[in-house]
Amino acid sequence: MIEGLNLPASVRSRSADVVIRRATPDDLDAIVRLLSDDPISAGRGDAARDEDRGAYADALERIVANPANELLVAVDEAGRVTATMQLTLIPGMARRGSTRLLVEAVRVASAERSSGIGTALMRWVMDAAAVELGAALVQLTSDAARVDAHRFYRRLGFVDSHVGFKYAVPAGPAL
Repeated sequence: MIEGLNLPASVRSRSADVVIRRATPDDLDAIVRLLSDDPISAGRGDAARDEDRGAYADALERIVANPANELLVAVDEAGRVTATMQLTLIPGMARRGSTRLLVEAVRVASAERSSGIGTALMRWVMDAAAVELGAALVQLTSDAARVDAHRFYRRLGFVDSHVGFKYAVPAGPAL
């Protein structure tokens, strides 16, 4: 849990009010459904399978226990989890010792996409969370295949300024 982040927070999308709050173990299945509802995540293996539930539960526990992380959910007026995102606060030496707020795993339920919930969540991150946490920069990565998401982030004022690299660690002992 990141200290200084005022939660829960209410935001208004074009269609409804949603409450942003910290995720709890009770939200696990809804979060996994949001991940598996996304074609790119599903293609990487994110799926709501019983045999994977333990791995997701362990991940949720590690995220919640880390004081630099927040796993958040957006809940609609009916109490349904309609979106999720992870925030990580990163202190740094670059940019005169600036702190960055990393936004990851932003997912909105497919039935709610284009409703304005994603915009409301990201504006809250940019306008409230970053200020409350003393971040000088909000950054995120987005899969190269997410062309619509790239347009969305640019529309919000994000600039695709860097090239990202990833290395998938092979399973088993290092060779």
